Amino acid sequence: MPSSPPPSPLDRQDFVRVRGAREHNLRDVDIDVPRDTMVVFTGVSGSGKSSLAFGTLYAEAQRRYLESVSPYARRLFQQMPVPDVDTVDGLPPAIALQQQRGGSSGRSSVGSITTLSNLLRMLYSRAGTYPPGLARLEAESFSPNTPMGACPRCHGLGRVHDVTEATLVPDDSLSIRDRAVAAWPTAWQGQNLRDILITMGIDVDCPWRDLPRKTRDWILFTDETPTVPVYPGLTHAQVQAAIAKGVEPAYQGTFTGARRYVTQTFANSQSETMRRRAASFMISTDCPVCHGQRLNPDALRVTFAGMNIAAMVALPLGRIRTVLSGVADVAASTDDDAIAIAARSIAADMVARIDVLAQLGLGYLQMDRGVQTLSPGEYQRLRLGTQIHSSLFGVVYVLDEPSSGLHPADTQALLAALDRLCAAGNSLFLVEHNLDVIRHAEWIVDVGPEAGERGGEILYCGPPDGLRDVTASRTRDYLFAASQVVVHTPRTPQGWLELADIRWNNLDGLDVAFPLGAFTSVTGISGSGKSSLVSHALTSIVARALGQALPVAEEEEDSQAPTPELRQPEGRVASGLEGIDRLVVIDQKPIGRTPRSNLATYTGLFDVVRKLYARTDLARARRYDAGWFSFNLAKGRCPHCQGAGSVMVELLFLPSVYAPCPTCHGARYRPEVLEVTYRDRSIADVLAMNVDQALDFLSDVPNAATCLSILQRSGLGHLRLGQPATELSGGEAQRIKLATELQKQRRGHTLYVLDEPTTGLHPSDVDRLSAHLHELVDQGNTVIVAEHDMRMVAGGDWVIDMGPGAGEDGGTVVAAGTPAEVAKAARSATAPFLARYVG
Repeated sequence: MPSSPPPSPLDRQDFVRVRGAREHNLRDVDIDVPRDTMVVFTGVSGSGKSSLAFGTLYAEAQRRYLESVSPYARRLFQQMPVPDVDTVDGLPPAIALQQQRGGSSGRSSVGSITTLSNLLRMLYSRAGTYPPGLARLEAESFSPNTPMGACPRCHGLGRVHDVTEATLVPDDSLSIRDRAVAAWPTAWQGQNLRDILITMGIDVDCPWRDLPRKTRDWILFTDETPTVPVYPGLTHAQVQAAIAKGVEPAYQGTFTGARRYVTQTFANSQSETMRRRAASFMISTDCPVCHGQRLNPDALRVTFAGMNIAAMVALPLGRIRTVLSGVADVAASTDDDAIAIAARSIAADMVARIDVLAQLGLGYLQMDRGVQTLSPGEYQRLRLGTQIHSSLFGVVYVLDEPSSGLHPADTQALLAALDRLCAAGNSLFLVEHNLDVIRHAEWIVDVGPEAGERGGEILYCGPPDGLRDVTASRTRDYLFAASQVVVHTPRTPQGWLELADIRWNNLDGLDVAFPLGAFTSVTGISGSGKSSLVSHALTSIVARALGQALPVAEEEEDSQAPTPELRQPEGRVASGLEGIDRLVVIDQKPIGRTPRSNLATYTGLFDVVRKLYARTDLARARRYDAGWFSFNLAKGRCPHCQGAGSVMVELLFLPSVYAPCPTCHGARYRPEVLEVTYRDRSIADVLAMNVDQALDFLSDVPNAATCLSILQRSGLGHLRLGQPATELSGGEAQRIKLATELQKQRRGHTLYVLDEPTTGLHPSDVDRLSAHLHELVDQGNTVIVAEHDMRMVAGGDWVIDMGPGAGEDGGTVVAAGTPAEVAKAARSATAPFLARYVG
């Protein structure tokens, strides 16, 4: 009798059972999710799927694990809040692979987070070719992050920051009194330093260039800090006379040389503004000792395959694999010595790890590439590749949009990698919007029906085909659409913006033309150069040509001070600039770094509301201006919580918790301010409204109604006006920025640039975003996006496809034309996927 096939996971009662989940907007959810299979959580942006997958399932798994860890050790973990749920049964240990970079520092690299750097250092230590007379080095000696390995001059950074007379004194025709030493502070401290020089007998009124060289060098570069009496407003002769007469000085002043002031401010100031100002007077150059290679001289003399370790880590992973496979594939022999055995073993391990990363479309990355330069999707896939190689069993992997930033061709390789994890006996819980990934799943949990307070319900939980009958699901309409073809007639360009000789990352002398008055999508596989072209080169070159400053990227919390003289993309505008009046870059970075930033403050809506309350009769009678209705100003905010609405309760061995302020009970304001009402609602009541409710309440206030209606049409009706910016997703932040742009009455032609704007968006939200972008084009503007979503690309006017490969195999324009034309391009990796949507 033939044996029956083994039961699938869905046939067994291997389920994770959740009862009473109420995290964020979840509505007392009860759900059973199968183990040992791929489960995808779907729903519109803000529906509650992440609250279920990460905020409930992963948070509960982490809580249980930490209960087995000593209280002291718990403090070393980044702990998630305890989930609001009644029970969770059948939950295995869980590993979260999110897109946040966690606690990575400026020294973290691709090699360090994948452990490839450890193996490579061991390879050089044990099997490297040493020059005569050099003793064998330990593996740590090949790391720029250890005292043994770091270059003694630059401490492993590869760059040195210093000042010159030209940077400190940009105009040598000025006198010291006229602030020739521009690097000194502009306020009282700068005047103090000039008064000290007067006391010391230095001429502060002659041009800087006429001072003796010895005097100039001492003022700029001395490390001496003499303290002298200061008599503000007196000449040197008058100062000397005052000292002779014993006149009491105003104070004793201590001198600081310009270089000392700049370097100390750059290294130690807590003010980001001060550090950036100091950086502007510094130059950054390759270290003269290690020549930018970060290591000590002895480590750089050891080679493997003819390269030192600094040259090796600068290669793409694919090239490193080629080098190492020649060692790993050598047959073992009885004559092999310890060095040959070590080399073959380490090389084989590295090749296996790199193969996994290459399958995930990451073979173009260099080992020494900094983690801070990676996209969130690249970072998550690197961690995923490490987990695949670890061969764990019986684990739940919770992933946050693993297809984020992936070209459709790379998505197929991702699915194969996820299948390997599942086949190894693990469970996969994915939060995902990509329709190809959703179709690949064995089980779907659809959350909705809408976002925010109108979401949080389980619309469907079961095999994918069953979702076809759930009419309330927004996912169903896209997953089972009768036709995927996007109907759109491309616009005729109104002109062309031509860029020439672009050099940046893998772009080497690239010439490219963008149509004006049109919607252009730049496509290409991951690493092909599209983000380098759109987000870096295009924005930088056009901004320089327009004389417009780009917004400075906010520093990561753990990053080092800003680097002086950051390298900029090279290139020029060949023609077409006369048709552009301004450049606007809209990205998915947060609209604020603190809970005090919110939707209302960012869009300017809160200014309108505060002025509205300041015009009420009671406010006028009490002489309350608009400042009284700001929770950021002392006169109106609650003095106990300083307007935060909550207070932090420190718990020694558990995550800190936030509790409503006992004085204002979360309202943020003083009681007397809350007595001022508009239509029986206080300012705190308005902040607690969502966009939909606020639009009804303020429908007769023109400026407020315009802003709120645009936010509503952007699919943000669920967001509360006072919802902290730190709680918003990247997609929500980007749509708030776009809505803010749409409400501005701009004149002239604006060039809008967006990098992968559909990341984190449900297909229905993509349609709304696309409609807004086309609205901008219809107003006579130009929109350029770097994009992977083929539905959005097919609905555009022009496509520029980068490739043909990734990294050094990319960086060229493979095809350019209308979507229908590019869909037929033979050399394009994008063409077969785009063809599905253009008919």
